[in-house]
Amino acid sequence: MLRPLVEGFALTFRHLFRRPITVNYPDVKVPMFPRYRGKQVLMRDENGLEKCVACGLCAVACPADAIYLEAAENDGTVMAGPRYASVYQIHKTRCIFCGYCEEACPVSAIFMGKDYELAVYSKDDFIWDKTELLVPAAADEKAPIQGR
Repeated sequence: MLRPLVEGFALTFRHLFRRPITVNYPDVKVPMFPRYRGKQVLMRDENGLEKCVACGLCAVACPADAIYLEAAENDGTVMAGPRYASVYQIHKTRCIFCGYCEEACPVSAIFMGKDYELAVYSKDDFIWDKTELLVPAAADEKAPIQGR
């Protein structure tokens, strides 16, 4: 009975002087692997306009049916193409972060980001809309109009 006790103390003593492998999470962020797929992001073009042409291929490719979008005709203020997504929503509880939406997009408008802090306090916050997904416009560019 004394031998297991001594072995346990020896193991504890060996690990006492090793460098810790834990991370102080709120202060220190863990770097993500290059292939990590986090929260989706809607990209802008070089003029600060939305890239999404509302083709719907991302919604069709989504195996969990998590993406909902409504197309609208464009007058040139929102994006450069003939149509844009007036409503773009991703249901966070359905999304399986597979990356099919990113692969299906013909204009590279949706991108799987590296954000892993996705916890929310309210069930209403489980739906990401276009305002939360769209990359903010650069400060030096004129901010485009978001809708009509």
